Amino acid sequence: MRFENQVAIVTGAGRGIGQAIALRLANEGARVACVSRTEANAKSIVDQIHSIRADAAKAYTVDVADHAAVQKIGARVLDDFGRADILVNNAGITRDVLAMRMSLENWDAVINTNLRGVFSFTQSVIRAMIKQRGGRIVNISSVIGLMGNAGQTNYAASKAGVIGFTKSLARELASRNITVNAVAPGFITTDMTAGLSDEIKNSIQSKIPLGKTGTPEDIANAVAFLASSEAGYITGQVLCVDGGIVM
Repeated sequence: MRFENQVAIVTGAGRGIGQAIALRLANEGARVACVSRTEANAKSIVDQIHSIRADAAKAYTVDVADHAAVQKIGARVLDDFGRADILVNNAGITRDVLAMRMSLENWDAVINTNLRGVFSFTQSVIRAMIKQRGGRIVNISSVIGLMGNAGQTNYAASKAGVIGFTKSLARELASRNITVNAVAPGFITTDMTAGLSDEIKNSIQSKIPLGKTGTPEDIANAVAFLASSEAGYITGQVLCVDGGIVM
């Protein structure tokens, strides 16, 4: 198993893409710290992992936008597991509205969760990785951060920021054998997108060269690769898993 004896932290692990990532890493031997904003979601994914391997996961509840709270959770994870080999910054939200109508609250909520949250969780474990002289950080961005989308200026800005953060951090940590990469999902079928009308779904699908939407497992596959020893010579990169929307 690729991640045997390794500890992975996955934020936003309670559903969708984060859930698929946590399950994939656990299936390949990792012990997983499952972080979610709600206790119910965190416990749900831990129960799923425990049905695969006993005592292979622990649940943690925090709002990643709360920097001080994240530092405490990061310290708890390190205390509980003794190390952190893989960090997957996946937690994210949307508050879609045209820029001229967007409230400051909606702007701040998205930036603070999607971008500050990545910084905060990274900072909470980075010293431990440096001390270990090794680690993998995988940040979940989005193709929207590369191409933009009307009604999502806050989301696009946050995800573009994640890409800039990824490239800069990769340069800072390369000498310590820590790789930092980003995965940029395209249109992925999750419970967040399930509520869209068939008309909107068909319109989106018509723009995808491969002619189909992705699954959370498609993203988990990419994350597992970048977190593995096979990707040891890859850092500062953005891997688009998008059916060809951005090419």
